[in-house]
Formats: sequence, C-alpha cells, structure tokens
Amino acid sequence: MLHIKPILSGLLRSKSGPLLLLMQMILSVAIVANASFIITERLNLMARESGVEEAQVFDFTIYHFDKSTDLVAQNIRDLDILRTLPGVIDASPTSMVPLSGGGWSSNFKLSPEKDSKSSPNSAMYLGDEHFINTLGVKLIEGRNFYPQEITNEFTESGGKMLVSKALAEKIWPDESPLGKRLYMGTQQFEIIGVIERLQHAWVDNDNLEFSTVMSVDLTSEFKHYLVRAKASDIEHLKVKIPEVLHKDNQSRVIEGFKTIAERRIEAYRDHELMATVLTMMVILLLLITSLGVTGMVMFNIQRRTKQIGTRRALGAKKRDIISYFLVENYLLCLVGGTIGVLLAIQLGKQLMNFYSLPMLELSYPLLTVVGLFMVTTLAVYMPARKAAKISPATATRSV
Repeated sequence: MLHIKPILSGLLRSKSGPLLLLMQMILSVAIVANASFIITERLNLMARESGVEEAQVFDFTIYHFDKSTDLVAQNIRDLDILRTLPGVIDASPTSMVPLSGGGWSSNFKLSPEKDSKSSPNSAMYLGDEHFINTLGVKLIEGRNFYPQEITNEFTESGGKMLVSKALAEKIWPDESPLGKRLYMGTQQFEIIGVIERLQHAWVDNDNLEFSTVMSVDLTSEFKHYLVRAKASDIEHLKVKIPEVLHKDNQSRVIEGFKTIAERRIEAYRDHELMATVLTMMVILLLLITSLGVTGMVMFNIQRRTKQIGTRRALGAKKRDIISYFLVENYLLCLVGGTIGVLLAIQLGKQLMNFYSLPMLELSYPLLTVVGLFMVTTLAVYMPARKAAKISPATATRSV
C-alpha cells in the first residue's frame, strides 16, 4: 500500500520544507530542460560540416607595399611558386575564407530589372579554376571554371559562377540552376556548376550554406591565398612559403597562416564556452536538488523516529519504511515536475522571442522530469534505507 493520505497529511503539517523543495524542483526542471535544449542546439551547430577539407587547407595574406610592383604578374608568379612547392596539393587566390568571420556577401538580383526579386544574402568567393580542388569541395553538377574565363577585375559583362547546392535549391527549388543567371548591378553571372556544400565565413548567420564562387581573381595590393597540403606538411609549409615568396620579392608582408580547422575552433569558441557553462550549471542544479531531497529526508527521519519505530513495532517491514519516503518524494516530483514542464515551455517561448532560439521541444522537459525522478530516487533511497533499520526499541528510547 502506498499510504498516500498519511503522507500528504505529513507534508501539509510541515509545509515550509516541502514547499521550498517543491519550488527547487520546479525551477530545476524549467532551467535544466531549456539549458539541455540550448546545449544540444550548440553541439548540433558545432557539428555542421563546412564541406571543406579543414585539416588540409590553410590560408594566409600578402600585403604589397611597393607601389611599383606589377600585381598581376606577381600574382601569377606567386601561384606558380605555391603550386610547385613539395607537399602542396593545390593553391588558389580567394576573397574570403570559410569560417573566418570576415568576407564579402551580396543579394543578387534574379533578373536585370531594378525591381526584380533578390536572392538570399550569399557569400561572394572570388577564385580561379583551382579553387574547388584547393578547398576539397565536391562539384555535383555542371563544370569548373576554364582558365580563360578568369578575369582580374569585375567586368561589365560579368562572368561565370558556381553556387552551393543549398543556395541553388533556395532560388530554383524545382529546376536545375545551370545556365541561369544572377545579377549584380549591370553585371551578370552565368551559373555553370553546383557545389555540394560550401559554408561561408559567419557561423551564426542563417544563410551559412549559401555561397557563390565568381570567376574573378581580383588584382589588389592585399591578396588572400588558400593552400591545400597534407596535414603533416602544413607546419613545414608555414615556414617555407614566406621564405620562397620573399626570395622572389622582399617588398611585402606575408602573415596570417591558419588552417580551416583552427578557424573552426575560433568560430565556435563562444558556442563551446556556452555549452560547457550550461552543462556545469545543469550538473550543479541536479546536485543541489538531490542534496535538498536528501536533506529533507534525513530531517524527516530524525523528526519521525518515534513514528518509524511505532510502525516497525506494529509490524511494518523495512520495505514499507523505504516505500513511505520514496512515495513522499514521488508526490513532490510529480507536482514539481508538472509545474516545471509548464514553466519550462513558457521560458522556452520567452527565449525564442528574445534570442531567436528554436521552439523548445516537449521531449526535453519530459526527459528532465524522468531524470528528476531518477536522481531523487537515489537521493532518497540511502537515508530511507538507514531509517528502515531503526529498531522499535531504539526509536522508543530516542523520544
């Protein structure tokens, strides 16, 4: 028998302790459910693939401070030097680097008219025919750039363009994008290929998967390069590349060597920190709740020593004593868990409104309540088991 009525009477006779514990359970369910949901969201964000061979690709910058430098010729020589270095798989100029937090983006027009519909905001990678192989991204439709299609500036006629699959499906959901055109002012870019996946620079942007690659290797005093090499050769190349490029031309600054894998760590550092802090908070809350339950049970045991002894004298078995305290705990968990679930949902709605988080899934508060039952059962069982061992004679003497 569960003896719910006397348990409820006991709880109502001493309201302050159970009430405080009940509030603790309610807050724990609401906070732990939402914290667990946010932790899962952050871990899912961090697990997204960029589409790039992150461990094999690194980038660096060159700033030419000698105004007399022939930048076009220098760029051609630099790329030739890079591509012939031992250990280098490929190299390409670029306007931006995946997951770096900086770069170019634009909303392209879908037709030349000024009032035409625009594409979602998309990254603007500028690269040559080596760009795909350098990043290790996969071309799933169409073709790559031809060398003769690469220009050193934005021309009035535009050029060729590769787009990520996510962007193509967003703009033309039921059609092949090949042969379609995107417009930037008076310039038009013909879509000639689709890349399976290529993320851009801003990991917190909703359009992370929307990328374009234009057939432009822009001439500039400040150049950005991507290099792909075996992971075991990268540290050596970080030293070798400045050496061989300075040997060709001293009048420049070469710096900023970082692999995409290192940029991923930097890009998701805040997410990792938040997930770690929230995980610690969840553990702490569960620990505090279990300690609170344990404390209440121990207090009740001390307060009810006579009652326990009397019940034992009247034939109550040890499991009846343990069951009494477990049922008392389950009643609190049931009430606290139910209210906690409702509060968790409301808290989730507020977080969704203020911080643009996804809607809290009901499974999180429900699983939190299940966890609450498990944790508090462990917290109650040991002191209840100790109480069950009190003999009637000891209980009588203690009064």
